[in-house]
Amino acid sequence: MHANPRACFLKNLLALAPTTCCQAQPSAHASTQSIAPAYWQTHWPELKPLLPGLSQPHMHSHGNRPMDPGHHCRPQPNHRSDHAIKIFDRHGHKRNEINLPGVCISMDWDKDGDSLAVIADKSNAIYLWDANTHRTSQLDCGMRDQMSFLLWSKAGSQLAVGTAKGNLLVYNLQTSRKIPVLGKHTKRITCGCWSSQNLLALGSEDKAITVSNQEGDTIRQTTVRAEPSDIQFSVMKTDERTSMGESTVSVILGKKTLFLFNLTDPDNPIEMEFQQRYGNIISYKWYGDGYIMIGFSQGYFVVISTHIREIGQELFQARNHKDSLTSIAISQSLNKAASCGDDCIKIHDLSEMEEMYAIINLDDETKGLDQLSWTDDGQLLAVSTQRGTLHVFLTKLPVLGDACGTRIAFLTSLLEVTVANHVEGEPEITVSVEVEPNFIAVGPYHVAVGMNNRAWFYILGEKRVEKLKDVEYLGTVTNMCLNSDYAAVLFESRVQLHMINSSFDFMLPVMQQIEMEGIEAQEERETRLFPEHDDKCRVTCHALTADFLIYGTDTGIIQYFYIEDWQYVNEYRHSVGIRKVFPDPTGTRMAFIDDKCDGFIYCPVNDSAYEIPNFPTTVRNILWDHFTMDKGVFIAHDDDKVYTYVFHKGTIQGSKVILAGSTKLPFSHKPLLLYNGELTCQMQSGKINTTLLSTHSFLGELKDLGINDLQSVLTQSLMLKRFTEAWDVCKILSDPTAWTELARACLHHMEVEFAVRIYRMVGNVGMVISLEQIKGLEDHNLLAGHLAMFANEFNLAQDLYLASSCPIAALEMRRDLQHWDSALQLAKRLAPDQIPFISKEYAIQLEFIGDYVNALAHYEKGMTEDNKFLDHDETCSAGIARMSIRMGDIRHGVNQAIRHTSRVLKKECGVILENMKQFSEAAQLYEKGQYYEKAASVYIRCKNWAKVGELLPHVTSPKIHLQYAKAKEADGRYKEAAIAYENAKDWDNVIRIQLDHLNNPEEAVHIVRETQSIDGAKMVARFFLHLGDYGSAIQFLVMSKCNDEAFRLAQQHNQMEVYADIIGSGANNEDYQSIALYFEGEKKHFLAGRFFILCGQYTRALKHFLKCPVCEDGQAIEMAIEAVGQAKDEALTNQLIDYLMGEGDGMPKDAKYLFRLYMALKHYREAARTAIIIAREEQCAGNYRNAHDVLFSMYMELKAQKIKIPSEMVTNLMILHSYILVKTHVKRGDHMKGARMLIRVANNISKFPSHIVPILTSTVIECHRAGLRNSAFSFAAMLMRPEYRNKIDAKYKKKIEAMVRRPDASEVEEFASPCPYCTFQLPECELLCPGCKNNLPYCIATGRHMVKDDWTICPHCNFPGLYSEFKILLATEKTCPMCGEKLSVEQLTKIIEPAAHLLQDEGD
Repeated sequence: MHANPRACFLKNLLALAPTTCCQAQPSAHASTQSIAPAYWQTHWPELKPLLPGLSQPHMHSHGNRPMDPGHHCRPQPNHRSDHAIKIFDRHGHKRNEINLPGVCISMDWDKDGDSLAVIADKSNAIYLWDANTHRTSQLDCGMRDQMSFLLWSKAGSQLAVGTAKGNLLVYNLQTSRKIPVLGKHTKRITCGCWSSQNLLALGSEDKAITVSNQEGDTIRQTTVRAEPSDIQFSVMKTDERTSMGESTVSVILGKKTLFLFNLTDPDNPIEMEFQQRYGNIISYKWYGDGYIMIGFSQGYFVVISTHIREIGQELFQARNHKDSLTSIAISQSLNKAASCGDDCIKIHDLSEMEEMYAIINLDDETKGLDQLSWTDDGQLLAVSTQRGTLHVFLTKLPVLGDACGTRIAFLTSLLEVTVANHVEGEPEITVSVEVEPNFIAVGPYHVAVGMNNRAWFYILGEKRVEKLKDVEYLGTVTNMCLNSDYAAVLFESRVQLHMINSSFDFMLPVMQQIEMEGIEAQEERETRLFPEHDDKCRVTCHALTADFLIYGTDTGIIQYFYIEDWQYVNEYRHSVGIRKVFPDPTGTRMAFIDDKCDGFIYCPVNDSAYEIPNFPTTVRNILWDHFTMDKGVFIAHDDDKVYTYVFHKGTIQGSKVILAGSTKLPFSHKPLLLYNGELTCQMQSGKINTTLLSTHSFLGELKDLGINDLQSVLTQSLMLKRFTEAWDVCKILSDPTAWTELARACLHHMEVEFAVRIYRMVGNVGMVISLEQIKGLEDHNLLAGHLAMFANEFNLAQDLYLASSCPIAALEMRRDLQHWDSALQLAKRLAPDQIPFISKEYAIQLEFIGDYVNALAHYEKGMTEDNKFLDHDETCSAGIARMSIRMGDIRHGVNQAIRHTSRVLKKECGVILENMKQFSEAAQLYEKGQYYEKAASVYIRCKNWAKVGELLPHVTSPKIHLQYAKAKEADGRYKEAAIAYENAKDWDNVIRIQLDHLNNPEEAVHIVRETQSIDGAKMVARFFLHLGDYGSAIQFLVMSKCNDEAFRLAQQHNQMEVYADIIGSGANNEDYQSIALYFEGEKKHFLAGRFFILCGQYTRALKHFLKCPVCEDGQAIEMAIEAVGQAKDEALTNQLIDYLMGEGDGMPKDAKYLFRLYMALKHYREAARTAIIIAREEQCAGNYRNAHDVLFSMYMELKAQKIKIPSEMVTNLMILHSYILVKTHVKRGDHMKGARMLIRVANNISKFPSHIVPILTSTVIECHRAGLRNSAFSFAAMLMRPEYRNKIDAKYKKKIEAMVRRPDASEVEEFASPCPYCTFQLPECELLCPGCKNNLPYCIATGRHMVKDDWTICPHCNFPGLYSEFKILLATEKTCPMCGEKLSVEQLTKIIEPAAHLLQDEGD
């Protein structure tokens, strides 16, 4: 069977002891499973087994922070059969072995780790092993009973040994004094503990606890109710903060309760009992401010407080293990707690107990785990198992690493260094080293490790690593740097530079080598010490690049040593000592930190240093970015933050350093390499981790970012001079402001080509042209000056211009900016001949802002008296005139202005003088400048009417004329006043003057009628009233809107008819009613009815109209019809119809009145029927034009109302129009068209009963003239009828009779044209298509039917006409033959597509 080993850690040694007689298995392995490397790097440090034969355990991480330093480990029991104590170092190598006569009972290291004390069964000796000499000695305890307990003091050199019978031995290692104490307890001493005050507490099977001093004297003693175990000293948490030391003794009683015994209050002990489901108390640990962590057998893990107010409360409780918990351990340095049980170890962070920090699974340990212990520094964690196996884990590593270019070397285990170059994609190289190093250095081809004054060099091959050599130095190495050939080592304030692959014997003393005579040149270049012997300074820091050794001293000197020439090439003296130096990869820029913790950037090329702004005093290191695009970017970091800086060398402001931002550094991360914003850090686990700086967030995905984030990214990229990335951001933002910001940054950094590209992108043509003109400049200052000016940094631009090869540009800039003071100062030095011109421009500005004194002085300085600059001198002279007036020298200013040729100057000076109330001089200048209205206005203000009169012919301003008129009227010169009032358009005053003073009423009346002046009309009315001309007075009273007064005057003087005629339609209903009532009283029915209509009283109006006698003009009936039409009253309508039909007096009235009534009432159908009747009557009476007009007007009215027109009306209108056209055609000599129209009329001769014979006679004659002999014969034969023969005109009778006697059947055939509907060919004058049976529209110019390709309409009546024939007709006629409106050829438009008109006619 296997037993559990007892282990005891101290410093770098581990002691293992057997406790039972069983077979040992030191090589047993724990079953393990590896975790992916990225997982290790991110979450939990790699815990490596350090003892031989033990492998790496499987882990589950529950936290993000690496482990901190840890706690001291207590001994762990281990059952072995060989009764031997085996001592291992921290790497698992066995250093010694102690053979015992029996099983080991107890062992312990002293406080210094120099002595290991062991007691064994079957022996009364105490075995002491010296860690320095590796020798074992035996100490006789002097007691016969078996020893059961052993423990070293934590504060002194005392060793306490307890026996099975309760006796005690206190042994002092330093004095070799033994103090036996018999009867300390009555039974076996089982547990004990030393306090920091060197008090010893012991527990025994006799259920007693004693507290003794270092002499063994009992100080306190108490009994308990169960057997004690695991006794500890600690400080109980109290409200008082007085330091009493470790005054509380805690002990487990019967594995069930925790007993707290306060030495200062022994009468009030505290016993805490826990829930039964927790099981037995396995172990407990004190930590923090009086907190106790307790582990229970059922896997529970509880934290309690010893504060009196919190006792009994569980601050934290978790079941860490399912089956059992066997041990707990706390590492104060790591701030971690661990518990083991089942087959795993679980680790918590003491600050966040609720979260599991990590889980270590030991799958092969099927029998379970046993004891758990941590080293004081927390670096090693050991766990023993029930199977007899001991696992030791490395929980943290020393953070050692170095970088050279993009290659890094870092400690990954205590004896392992890894070299990697992830940027170049090279595979990692593992270097196994001989010692635990305390420094590492890496170069392009080598890696070096070392400790104290010794270093081991390894050469890095492609596939393997070879040890090159080891070197001892004259002192403890502080720092080491490598390049491809040399190593630079700092020790004891000196730097040794030596070749790595040197044949020189470094084991010889270095000073002896330097002082050797006859040394060869090659040997001289192999090594050198800095500084020289005579230099009293001390080297505080150094760095090595490919070409230079750089070191700083405590006196503030920075030296550059050029390795190629083996000599110093540069020296910089700082005000205080140099603490650290950090050159960039080329060595041309270097950051350094001085003794004041201030940071600087030093450029050896120009020997200039630039302070780093906002540089924290806690900075530990500085790294330069190795990415080619980020040249000048570096970071400074402390333990918490990384600060990103940028050194801008080529800006318009010169070189400067800016702070770009900061990034939180993850806990326990040490930055090693910076490349393209990605910071490679080493962790305590020996792994590396990469972090992207917050200042380089633009390197990530941009598409998903919001506007504010993109703005921040743009700012970052501009700070880092990453213009290509900034371009991409601006394209996403599409914001003109962003493009402008990018362009200004390019100007600031003198990136002219990129700025041109940006301004071309945003369409800023002016900037593109300006930049294209300067981008080829070789003068850096001149180019920077131009760019500074474009960036609105004018003072900087001036300084740059003055430092350039073209200083005059500074003057030109100041002039363009109107910075006149600066321009004058520059002109005195650079271009004195420009002073007059600058003075003039400056004076103009001073005049504008009101500084007249200085403006006058500069105008005077601007005078050149050179004929080449006449315009310039005239401008200055004008300025002198204005400023002289403003300064009070009026005479000089006025004379200067009069002599000047400019009219504008005279006006300006006149305005100034007028504002100064110098009216006489102002008017004089206005007059000289031909500003006559202004001159006249000012002359009026100074009462110079004579001058005003002279200027009036040139004046158009009514205001001036009005003022002059008033003045003349006051002088009694009325004619001149009237003319002036008339020029001022003041008609009321003109009328007043004409009536009151000039007695010229005709002119006054004429003016009133022309101007419609109300006030003037009143004045004229009053004038005629005085004269007794009441009609004229009424007329002008009405014109002046005094209707009431006019009505009274008309009523008084029987002039109402005059008033009624005058008032017209411009009055209100009350006025009309007053007039109507007046005429009603006077029995003037027509006038009364007329005004009743105007006031809306239609019934009374009709009554008066019907009382009027019937006269020929029918005016009363017309007015009655108007009244009924407006009233829309059926009763009034019926009353009027009855009147018209003669129902009352038996005398029917003319039908035209009935027609007009229907039209007024908008009874268009009835009106149409009436119109046909009227037209028929007119036709019968021979009034064919009247009949035509009636039908036409009715036709148009029906068409406007969209009412279907009766076919009878259409036919009658067509026949009447054909008759009317005859006269037009005959007059024009077109007998054929006249004959065709007469034939159409003759065929409807019944519609012309009054003129049958004349019409037939005309038809015969025109047909005969047109060659239509057969038609002439036909109508001549009709005339020979008895009822017509005697009515024929005598002069035509014989000819007609001859035609009948000798008939001629010849006939000119009528031309055919297409139907506009169906294109059927039919005679031109035929209006009914045989093809489509449609009535065809006819031409109002010829009477023929219309054709589609020769269509036009009259713009007034919309009747159609043949376009070609209509134009011929209008050549002689000036009116439309249908509507009689004036018409010209230009008004006609040929209609290409007359379909709409055809549809309209078809509808009609």
